[in-house]
Amino acid sequence: MNHSSNEIPIFMVKSGKIKMMEKVYKEDEDWLKILTPEQFQVARKRGTEMAFTGKYHNCHEDGIYQCVCCDTDLFDSKTKFESGTGWPSFWEPVAMENVVEVEDRSLFMIRMEVLCARCDAHLGHVFDDGPPPTGKRYCMNSASLKLVKRP
Repeated sequence: MNHSSNEIPIFMVKSGKIKMMEKVYKEDEDWLKILTPEQFQVARKRGTEMAFTGKYHNCHEDGIYQCVCCDTDLFDSKTKFESGTGWPSFWEPVAMENVVEVEDRSLFMIRMEVLCARCDAHLGHVFDDGPPPTGKRYCMNSASLKLVKRP
């Protein structure tokens, strides 16, 4: 396979297959045209919404949570659980190819930040205090996600 260096593998839930996709790069002014101020602050500037205020923290609808910036499939509602933290929490992403975990040393602590692999949007953080089978808690910001309901 001969792929451009600007392409990365992304798992597509609908097809159940990995597809080579272009990385998404935009300037802040272009993101501001398509995102709300809160979405921009959280997803592009690594902000955090206040606990219990996001539209998905208490959502129980069936579907796939996608990146609000680039529509990449990120989390399946079947892996969502009530963490009591005030943010939507999942025990695993739809595929590890779709997220990137990087060390975050802000706020005088060391955490693992979770980014969208395709556009580098800040999604939230992952912790090792989740339920089985993974023991992980992907604590995400609603402002970085959009839910596409299953038909």
